[in-house]
Amino acid sequence: MLIRYNKNYEKIAMGLLSFNPNEKELQNLLKTINEYDKEQNLQLYLWKEEEGIIGVVGIELNDQEILLHHLSVNPSHRDKGFGKLMVEALLEIYPDNTLSPTETTASFLEKLDLAKETKMEHKNKRPVTI
Repeated sequence: MLIRYNKNYEKIAMGLLSFNPNEKELQNLLKTINEYDKEQNLQLYLWKEEEGIIGVVGIELNDQEILLHHLSVNPSHRDKGFGKLMVEALLEIYPDNTLSPTETTASFLEKLDLAKETKMEHKNKRPVTI
């Protein structure tokens, strides 16, 4: 299940975000966490299973759009569908919003087998329909 990020989960969130290539360096990681803390339109969610928190998803909310900036799953839980579950849960939370990938999340979202009517706009790139 998705839970909203708060400071109590900072180290866990940073660990999960560090699996993203752009977040390997500590300074970038601290900047990213700080942005999610301070910017109202940026939201960070964690995915919790029985054994604990295993994933993180970071979004930017703009009008009727969800811009997917970060999505990361603990390596020991990959290839089990948790990334797809996180995206589906986001769409349930924001049913009236259009999901748009960034350049770094586009390839992942293209692989998902979501409903055909879901249309996503790749930010500054081509439209993606999945």
